[in-house]
Amino acid sequence: MAMRRVSCLAPKRVSSKVTPTSLARKPPTRGLATAKAPSSLFASLDTFADRHIGPDDREIALMLSQLGYESMDAFVADAVPPKIRVSPADVSNESIPALTESELHARARELGQGNKPFKSYIGMGYHNAVVPPVILRNVMESPAWYTPYTPYQPEIAQGRLESLVNFQTMIMSMTAMDIANASLLDEATAAAEGMVLSFVNNGSKKRTFFVDQGVAPQTLAVLRTRAKGFGIQLVVGDVSRILEDDTLRSDICGALVQYPDVNGSIKDFSSLAESVHSAKALLVCATDLLALTMLKAPGEWGADIVVGNSARFGVPAGYGGPHAAFFACTEKLKRKMPGRLIGRSRDAQGKPAYRLALQTREQHIRREKATSNICTSQALLANMAAMYAVYHGPEGLKRIARKVHALTQLLKSLVEKSGYRVVNSEFFDTLTIYAPAANTTAEALHKASTDVGINLRRIDDKFVGVTLDESVGLDDLIVLANVFATAASASPISPLNLPHVDSVAAVPSALQRKSTFLPHVVFNTHHSETEMLRYIYHLQSKDLGLVHAMIPLGSCTMKLNSTSSMIPLTWSEFSTIHPFAPKDQVTGYLQLIQELESDLCKITGFHACSLQPNSGAAGEYAGLSVIRAYHESRGEGHRDICLIPVSAHGTNPASAVMAGLKVVSVKSLPDGSLDLEDLKAKAEKHKDNLAAFMITYPSTFGVFEDGVQDACQIIHDNGGQVYLDGANLNAQIGLTNPATCGGDVCHMNLHKTFAIPHGGGGPGVGPICVAKHLAPFLPTHPVVPIGDENAINAVSAAPFGSASILLISWAYIKMLGGEGLSESTHAALLNANYMAHRLKDHYSLRYKNKNGRVAHELLIDLQEFDKTAGLKVTDFAKRLQDYGFHPPTCSWPISTCMLIEPTESETLEEIDRFCDAMIQIRKEAEDIITGKQPKDNNLLKNAPHPISVLTTSDAEWNRPYSRQAAAFPVPWLHERKFWPTVSRIDDAYGDLNLICDCPSVEETVESQSA
Repeated sequence: MAMRRVSCLAPKRVSSKVTPTSLARKPPTRGLATAKAPSSLFASLDTFADRHIGPDDREIALMLSQLGYESMDAFVADAVPPKIRVSPADVSNESIPALTESELHARARELGQGNKPFKSYIGMGYHNAVVPPVILRNVMESPAWYTPYTPYQPEIAQGRLESLVNFQTMIMSMTAMDIANASLLDEATAAAEGMVLSFVNNGSKKRTFFVDQGVAPQTLAVLRTRAKGFGIQLVVGDVSRILEDDTLRSDICGALVQYPDVNGSIKDFSSLAESVHSAKALLVCATDLLALTMLKAPGEWGADIVVGNSARFGVPAGYGGPHAAFFACTEKLKRKMPGRLIGRSRDAQGKPAYRLALQTREQHIRREKATSNICTSQALLANMAAMYAVYHGPEGLKRIARKVHALTQLLKSLVEKSGYRVVNSEFFDTLTIYAPAANTTAEALHKASTDVGINLRRIDDKFVGVTLDESVGLDDLIVLANVFATAASASPISPLNLPHVDSVAAVPSALQRKSTFLPHVVFNTHHSETEMLRYIYHLQSKDLGLVHAMIPLGSCTMKLNSTSSMIPLTWSEFSTIHPFAPKDQVTGYLQLIQELESDLCKITGFHACSLQPNSGAAGEYAGLSVIRAYHESRGEGHRDICLIPVSAHGTNPASAVMAGLKVVSVKSLPDGSLDLEDLKAKAEKHKDNLAAFMITYPSTFGVFEDGVQDACQIIHDNGGQVYLDGANLNAQIGLTNPATCGGDVCHMNLHKTFAIPHGGGGPGVGPICVAKHLAPFLPTHPVVPIGDENAINAVSAAPFGSASILLISWAYIKMLGGEGLSESTHAALLNANYMAHRLKDHYSLRYKNKNGRVAHELLIDLQEFDKTAGLKVTDFAKRLQDYGFHPPTCSWPISTCMLIEPTESETLEEIDRFCDAMIQIRKEAEDIITGKQPKDNNLLKNAPHPISVLTTSDAEWNRPYSRQAAAFPVPWLHERKFWPTVSRIDDAYGDLNLICDCPSVEETVESQSA
C-alpha cells in the first residue's frame, strides 16, 4: 500500500558523507506544508496527519534506504505476515473521512450545540464542580501535566509524586484513615475493590457481603458484576436489620454503607461498625469529601475502608468522568490495599524523595494469584483535586461546605413553604422531597423543572431528589425553589421574601465534625493565585514529559497528544454535563459516541463496541465477562478455563481471575513465538471447560507472529472464545485487525493507540469491540439503560465511562481519517525497525521475525552486562535520565530486557538522538568491562546525576570521572538538558519505612532549619 504523503521510492544512492546522525543535525526542512505545494488555491493547509506523523518524506526515504528497501510496501511485507493483511479500503478516507483541524473544531462545536446546558441537581455522586481557573489552565490544560507517564522513574517525576502525596494526605486527613492510595477509577469500582478486599481478608471463606439500601444504584450494579466473578453473595437492604439474621451474619465478610446516603440522609453507623467487627467482617464506607468538612470522619466511628469520588474538588462532571476515586483503609490492611501508593524514601545522598511504594502491591504483578487487575489510577484528576485542596485550604473548604449546606437548608424551608414534605430532616446537601404532600406529582415537578432548564433526580412517581453544590448561587436557588412553587400552584418566591436560615446545622449533633483536618503546611500556604501558580510550575519543573523528549516506553505508545484534540475537552458544552442527564439533552454526546464506536468497529473489524470500561484492565475484565455471559446463554456456564501465554501482561491473568476463570499458562518458544503445540494440547485437554484464550498481538516481545490465526482456530475448534488484547493495536491499523487475526473480542487503550494523554498515570479508556454473536452481552447501566436485555451489569459508574475524554480519541480519528491512521501505523513500524537497525550492533536484539523485522517496538537484552560489568537494567535506565530521556519499559516482559517503542510521532532527529544516547551508554559500559571504570563506582551505577550532586565540593565528589562526563556526555546536552531533581532513590528504605503523607508542620520546620 502506498502512503499518500510518503514517497514510496527511496533514493537509489545516498552520499557517503551523509549519515543518519549528521542528517538529523542539519537545519530541518520540516513539514509538507512547505515541502509540497497544495493541490489548489482552495486546498486546506491545516491537515492533521502532516503534524502528527513525525518523519517527513525525506526522513522516511532515508530510513527505508538504511533498512535496504526502496518502498514502504516492501518493508511492510517483511514486517507483517501477508495472510493477516486487510484491504486498504477497510481503513481509508472513504470509510473514515479526514477533517482538517479547523473542520474538526467546527464539527465539535456543532455536536456541542446538541448538548442542552441544563442546570443539574441530580446528585448521586456527581456535582457541578467549580474548577479554579489557575488549575484549569495550568494543570488540566497543560501538557507539562498531562503528557508524562506513570512515575515508575521517580527521579524525573518528583513533581507529580509530591502532588499525589498531597492527594493521599488529603484523603487520609479528611477520612481519618491510616493510609490512602493515589486514586482509583471511580467510586463504584473503588467500592467493588473494597468488597473484594473484605472477601480476601478472611481467607475467601465467608462469601456474603451486605449492601445498605442507601448506596447509589450505579455502585450496586458494579458490585453485582464484580461479585459474580468471585462467587460473592450480595444481600441488599437495611444493613442493621440484615445483621440480625444469624444465618447471614455467620457468613458475612463485609458491608457497605453510604455516608451521607444517596437520598441525603445522614446515619450514625458507629453501632453498625461494632456489630460488623464482632462478626469478624469489615465495614466499607462510601462518602463525600466536602461533606466530611462538617461530618464526623468515618475513621472516627469505625470504618475499615473508605471510598468515594474526589471530583467535586475541582474536576468537571464531563458526562461521567474521568474522575479520581479514593480508597483509604486502616493500617492493618495497607499491604492488601489495591492500586498505587506513593511513599517517601531517600535518594543516594540521603535527601527525601518520593516514589511508588510497595510496587509488588500492584496486584496484576501477581498474575493469576491476584484479586484485582488495577494497573493504573486517575493521576491527572487526583492532582487536580489535590491542587483544589491546596488552593482553598481547610478554611476555604469549610466556607464552601457551609454555604452549600446553608443553601440546602434554605431550599428545604422554601419547598416546605410550598407544601412539600422533605423526607430527610438531617442532611448535608441533598433533599428527598415527597411531591403528593403539595398535591402534585413527581412528573409535574420534572415538567416544571425542564421548562426552566433544570434537572431533578428521578426517584419514582412520588419522590424527587435535589442535590446542591458549590456552583449554586442566589439566582439559581430562586429559580429552583420556584419550580416547586409552580408545580404546587403556590405563590412565587423572590429574593425579597426569603426565610431566615437556621444557624444550627441539619447534621446530627453526634456526627458533627470536631476534629481538625489538613493541618499540613502545603494546605495552608498557597492561597493567592500568584503563590498557587508558582507552586504548580515548581512541581511541573521536576517532571519529564513529552514536552521535553520522547518517552519510548514499550507497550505504552507515548505518542503526540495534539492540542487540537484536547481543546474541546474543556468547552462547557461537554464538561458540565451530568452523566444521568436525560438522553434528549445529550444528543451531541450520543452522536459523538456513536461515531467513535462506529470508527472503532471499522478499525478492529468487529460488529459492536462498548465505551464503558474506563481503563485497559477494565476492558479486559469487561470482555471476559461478556464471554462468560455468552457461554451461559448457551447453557455452557461451566466453561471456566482461560488459556494465557506466559508472555502476557500481568493484567490478563488478573482480569481472568476477576471474571471467575481459572488460568492455564501456555508456553512460548525460544524465538518468542507462541508454542502452538502446547496451546493445542491444553485446548484439547480442557475442551469441555474451555472458555477463552487471551493473546496480545503483535506479541509483547514486539513481533508479528505468523501463527496467530492458527492459534485462534485451535481455540474455536475446542469451544472457546478468543480475547485479543489490543495493547499493541498501534501496529495493526490499516494493515490487519483483531477480527482478521481470529479474535472474538478485543479491548483498545484509547490512551495509547488513540492519543488520550497518560496524565502521569491516568486517565485512560479501555473500550471493547466484539463480534456479532457477543454484541447482546455488552454492559448496560442501571440509571441510563443501554444495550440488550442480555447485557452484563455495569463495569463502571457512568454509562459511557470517562465520557469527556472520548472527545480526544474521536478528534484524533476524525482528523487523521482512515488514510492518516494507516500512515501512522506505517511510520510507527518504520521508526521501530530503524531504531533496531541502529542499535543492533551495540545491543542484543532479543526477538525478530524470519525477515529480521520487529513490529512497532523492540526488545533489547542487557543480560550480558550483568556478568561482564555488574550492570542491571536499572543502571542503563537511570543513566538515560542523564541524557534527558525517559527510559524505555524496564524488565518487562523479560527481566533482563528493555522494551522500546518510539511511536509514529517522533522525528528522525529525535530517534537518532535517543540512539546516540544508547550507543554512548554502551561505550560507557565498555569502559567498565575493560577495567577503565570500577564496577562499583561508575557513570551508570551512580546515575542519575542531579545538580545537587554535581555542585558538591571536590572532596565530596570522589568519583573516577569528571562532572562533564556525568552531566554532559554528548554535546547537545549543553543546549537541551532535563535535570533529574534527586539522585537514585532507595526503594528498599522506602518500603521498610513506609511514609505516605505530607511532612508535618514540625518536619517542615525542621527541614527548613537544616
